[in-house]
Amino acid sequence: MPIYKMKGSKDGKQRYRVRINYIDNLGNNRQTDRVAYGMSEAKDLERRMQYEIKEQTPAARMTVKTLYDEYISSAKNELRETSLSKNKKILSTYVLEYLGDVSLKKLTAPVMQNWKNQIDEYEVKTSEKTHKLSLRTKQNIYSCFRTMLNYGVKMDYISQNPLKKVGNFRSSTEHKKEMDYYTADEYKKFSSAALSTAKNTGKFVDWDYYVFFSIAFYTGLRKGEIFALKWSDINGDFLSVTRSITQKLKGDDRETPPKNKSSIRTLQMPKPLIDILNEHKERYKSYPNFTDDFRICGGIRPVRDTSVQNANGKFAKAAGIKKIRIHDFRHSHVSLLANEGINIQEIARRLGHANIEMTWNTYSHLYPREEERAVEILNKI
Repeated sequence: MPIYKMKGSKDGKQRYRVRINYIDNLGNNRQTDRVAYGMSEAKDLERRMQYEIKEQTPAARMTVKTLYDEYISSAKNELRETSLSKNKKILSTYVLEYLGDVSLKKLTAPVMQNWKNQIDEYEVKTSEKTHKLSLRTKQNIYSCFRTMLNYGVKMDYISQNPLKKVGNFRSSTEHKKEMDYYTADEYKKFSSAALSTAKNTGKFVDWDYYVFFSIAFYTGLRKGEIFALKWSDINGDFLSVTRSITQKLKGDDRETPPKNKSSIRTLQMPKPLIDILNEHKERYKSYPNFTDDFRICGGIRPVRDTSVQNANGKFAKAAGIKKIRIHDFRHSHVSLLANEGINIQEIARRLGHANIEMTWNTYSHLYPREEERAVEILNKI
């Protein structure tokens, strides 16, 4: 950014050319120069020109909202529709509401800390009560915001992620919620209640619910993976998982590939589940125009998510046991296998996890017998 002496003067002041080299938003080398009279004025002009160029950078013009719009547009090609919908909801509710109009260059550490304080105080109002966000929810919010700002860094809109300076949400008092699951005996009671309901009503949909929970417990499949299952996915004793269905997006059901590449898998089924599925297929064969393209739970259209939730509560109440979430049937599957010493790598494969670390970090505490064996060995010394 040199200042050159030129021929000529004005009012007794030397003429200077102030030249600045810079790189524009598209990565092209640029140059601009102006003329000033007198060294003092030339230096002042140089500072003004530097400031003007700085103000032309994307970060100077871009707000959190405009970064959000560009990030979401880019993420459409990289994220599954369900993940994209979840991220949009989180960012619009917990980030844009507070920082949407703020310029990226003004995202200083104090501003980010103030945002964290506001999220800490955020209250969720339900029909029954008002409560603050859980630690896990706040950490998910932080993760989504951090990913969006990392996109800004990647695109050179900002030099560094300002959120990293203040760190993630933490709590010295809130403990991690214990994982909920059914033991084998508890599941037998639940399954018995579901079977009894289906036999008493004779309705297809009640048989669908019974089969849905049977698949969930015996295979550990995700809810969307069960919704997407077709009779053509069964080949003898094996069940192939190649797709997933989401029902909570606007419009009709969305059928997509499973969560990740590892989620495309083939599982050998146990005999109790094989018998349940064979019986259920015989029922469906009486259905008009039945084909193997029918969904295993629902026929032409998968059973409805909300109805499955309601059936879950009804069966648990009838069985006289605690109610667990639909996803907790997946935990129940793992708990049963882990307590019988099944290798963590096989459990990861059955669950469709991308890596064993994910499985171990989630389920390592479900290996109590290994701890007992270790203590027994130590006791013998």
